[in-house]
Amino acid sequence: MFACPRNETIGSATLVGAGPGAPDLLTLRAVKAIQRADVVMFDALIDPTILDLARADARRIDVGKRCGRHAMNQAAINRLIVSLARSGAHVVRLKGGDPFVFGRGGEELDSLRAAGVPVEVVPGVTAACAAAASLQIPLTHRDVARLLHFVTGHGADGRVPAHDWRALAASGGTIAAYMANRTFRGVAASLIEAGLPGSTPAVAVENASRPNETHLYGTLATLPDLLEANRPDGPTMVLIGSVVALSRAIQEGARLAA
Repeated sequence: MFACPRNETIGSATLVGAGPGAPDLLTLRAVKAIQRADVVMFDALIDPTILDLARADARRIDVGKRCGRHAMNQAAINRLIVSLARSGAHVVRLKGGDPFVFGRGGEELDSLRAAGVPVEVVPGVTAACAAAASLQIPLTHRDVARLLHFVTGHGADGRVPAHDWRALAASGGTIAAYMANRTFRGVAASLIEAGLPGSTPAVAVENASRPNETHLYGTLATLPDLLEANRPDGPTMVLIGSVVALSRAIQEGARLAA
């Protein structure tokens, strides 16, 4: 049975990026942090085998957010991390991807700092990098894309965010859209209206790095219909830009057709 350490010394917290899903994409630093934890507060998409790295007596708390159902809202998560750490525990907040890439790690960091809790951040492999690596799509390329944009496709109100779409369309780089599978029709329409050609290559990657990873190739104009027809329900990353045409699958298809 877990019990917080019996001392009056304040504990600490570590915000740990668990990567996009595959356990072997954890960093060594992440593994060490999990092994030291008294408490592990984990997200919904964490592979269960990652939790096995924690000590047998470590407390495991599911604080994951799922579509339509949250185990705990963000404000409550912030309070719980602070409370456990101030009781003397070493708390690991285990987050999918990277804590500071659309992971709300900044809010947790602010709460811990305000409470005077020592905090460390361990970076993780973010979904855009995992998706690109799996399909062998270089997110940047000297001849094709000198800029890379990480954007969210899902605002706090569930709608398409009010990005500077004209600037994104004019950049000539790669756009990695997180959490965009349900809003991608609006994202695509915004980019096309802003001047990005509808023929721009795009790919949606569901469950990047996991055994059940799937891909939908299309263009900015055709991918919205493909997403609606296939209805991916796992975490989905959309990569947009000329680099998508450099994908291993596309290159192999072109070779076979030649």
